[in-house]
Amino acid sequence: MIDEAPTVEQGFTEVEFGGHKVLVPSGGYYDRFRMNPDLDEVARDPAAGNIDFFRRIPKSLVATRVGPAWSPNFYYRTSSVQLLFLAPLACLRAALPMPLEPLRPLPCHGLVALTFFSYRVCDNDPYNEVSIAVVIRRPGTRGSHALELTRTLRRRAYVAHVLALPVDTEIACVRGVHGYQLPKWLADIELEIGSKVRAQIRSRGGAPDLSLEATLPEVCTVAPQSRLGATTMVHLIDGTWHQTTVQSNTLAFAQQMLPKDVILSRHGGPMSQLLDGLGASTLVRMDVVKDAQLVLNMPRPLKALDRA
Repeated sequence: MIDEAPTVEQGFTEVEFGGHKVLVPSGGYYDRFRMNPDLDEVARDPAAGNIDFFRRIPKSLVATRVGPAWSPNFYYRTSSVQLLFLAPLACLRAALPMPLEPLRPLPCHGLVALTFFSYRVCDNDPYNEVSIAVVIRRPGTRGSHALELTRTLRRRAYVAHVLALPVDTEIACVRGVHGYQLPKWLADIELEIGSKVRAQIRSRGGAPDLSLEATLPEVCTVAPQSRLGATTMVHLIDGTWHQTTVQSNTLAFAQQMLPKDVILSRHGGPMSQLLDGLGASTLVRMDVVKDAQLVLNMPRPLKALDRA
């Protein structure tokens, strides 16, 4: 959370969001468009690639807890790597607020996802992010966990509760904390997907937290809008349950079950401590997304949990 007004640096412009002043790159997407881009102009940016996916999703000015804002947010070029771990149910239940329930692939275990993201071209300028989240049952769902997991995988429609979401730019931190009440803080984050996958997160003081190195599995490239999916975050905003959905249009990806050539080093920082506390140990899957487009919607009240 950023409370003090920043000192304007060369190449940056000071902007205000929800009563907080932050720095953004001068001439960047946020400086030029304020989250309401001219898609014809974006299409002329070679770095953005083909943006037809976004033309069918209109933006509107909506009321939020920090005032009117344009929604949804567009992420034109992104990449990510996710490690999915088994973790003991007792640890997950202790970390989840009631009435959220872990989705169980095995009788005594749930799933924890560690994900490194790189948002190379987006409405609020390039930034990186790391997430630790518990995969949960979709609110209101009853019956077999195995069947729900099968449907989740088939539809690529995941539901999770995020426990940590550090980022590396001021605007991403302020928007996430004050607009969505997500557990964000500033850190130094890197993600590189080449012949190998390399990622790391460090504190702003330079202390290492997590570092990852893995062999890149064979990448599959697919036609635009042929591999759509959605991830839903379930979280509290001002004491009321909400859901925030991220739509995805994956363009190039790789998956590997029970991957062997993965080295995740935990250096004792807050993300390392969180993974240790959750008991996340057995790695069951690695997903690498080399190229994807994302749409981040505004939170919506979740009535199913109000009745729980």
